[in-house]
Amino acid sequence: MTQQPRFSVSDAAARRIAEIIAARKEDSTPPALRVAVSAGGCNGFQYEFRLDPETAPDDITIEKNGIRVVVDPGSLDLLEGSELDYIDKLMGAHFAVKNPNAASSCGCGTSFSLAG
Repeated sequence: MTQQPRFSVSDAAARRIAEIIAARKEDSTPPALRVAVSAGGCNGFQYEFRLDPETAPDDITIEKNGIRVVVDPGSLDLLEGSELDYIDKLMGAHFAVKNPNAASSCGCGTSFSLAG
């Protein structure tokens, strides 16, 4: 029986992360995309995405198609079973988290709340 990953990355997200890193044209080790959850936003929690050249010893690293995504343990608790995706539509392109733990989310897709 295969265990469902705690956090996954879609092919579209992996491709976009690779494009962003390639555009930086740095000679050093490619950074990872850090996905974090912090208090705030219009619904109580908000997603944060940033390139991070360093990882902490307790970070969870997801590797896909040559890229790395890192998540700290505290954020992973709120992202359990989620998938990082990249949406490219007429109204704009952005990273989005498909989070089964979110009871509601805002229109911008960057904040969410948990069931009470």
